[in-house]
Amino acid sequence: MTNEEKVKYWIDLSDRDLDTAEWLIKGGYNLYTVYMCHQAVEKIFKGYFTKIKEDTPPFTHNLTDLAVKTELYDLMNDQQQAFIGVLNPLNIEARYPDYKNKIAQTMTNEVTQNILTGTKELLQWTKQKI
Repeated sequence: MTNEEKVKYWIDLSDRDLDTAEWLIKGGYNLYTVYMCHQAVEKIFKGYFTKIKEDTPPFTHNLTDLAVKTELYDLMNDQQQAFIGVLNPLNIEARYPDYKNKIAQTMTNEVTQNILTGTKELLQWTKQKI
């Protein structure tokens, strides 16, 4: 597989996760929507990593860590950096029962829509860098 094919693989996965998030929000599945938003951003960051480093991305779900390792973090504005700070813990917290109920209570329709919108913007910004 060429590096270009690997990058396309990550972008395609990210696009699929975003499509899933958009479908989930329509059904009112807010917790799972934000989880898929995290997944979409993680995969686009891994695609960017693959593009610039021509290497396998790190085995991490930490968005800040991925952004730093790809040097995207330094290119981000304060709002983008803050957004990945909000999105980052949702990957883990959405998975474990102890956290699910707590985080689900904070994921109102408005908060979820804002996260989905922020995700779309960050994905588009990152794709432009790829």
